Amino acid sequence: MQAEQISIFIENKAGRLSDVTGILAEADVNIRALAVADTSDFGVLRLIVDNNAKAEDVLKKSGFTVRKTRVVAVEVNDTPGGLHHILNVLKEAGINVEYMYAFVQQSGNNAIMIFRFDQTEPAIQVLQKKGVTVIDGKTLSTL
Repeated sequence: MQAEQISIFIENKAGRLSDVTGILAEADVNIRALAVADTSDFGVLRLIVDNNAKAEDVLKKSGFTVRKTRVVAVEVNDTPGGLHHILNVLKEAGINVEYMYAFVQQSGNNAIMIFRFDQTEPAIQVLQKKGVTVIDGKTLSTL
């Protein structure tokens, strides 16, 4: 029930994000979700794409450092308190959210959030036990 994201390590300077998106566009790789974390010298661009293998290959060939990471995609009710419910379930189970970001969805009644947990399998189990929909990676890449 896990999904895979790619993380690209980039210099924190003008144009580097554009370099990455240009490489992916030329390779016909669609970005479905992203998050950027930065420091003064470098950043980490986390992506959910429709073709991880192709994205990793073209970025590495262009000199970027790329790493794959397992994450969890969770359906969240798109109503006030929807995200709070998910976070409260995790809090009660003692599971830490290392980071999270939103996934772009064309339509629907629910939002999708991408999570990285300190305890991935227990997080999936507690969420499913509470009736939360966890989306597998193959399904995620086709949304």
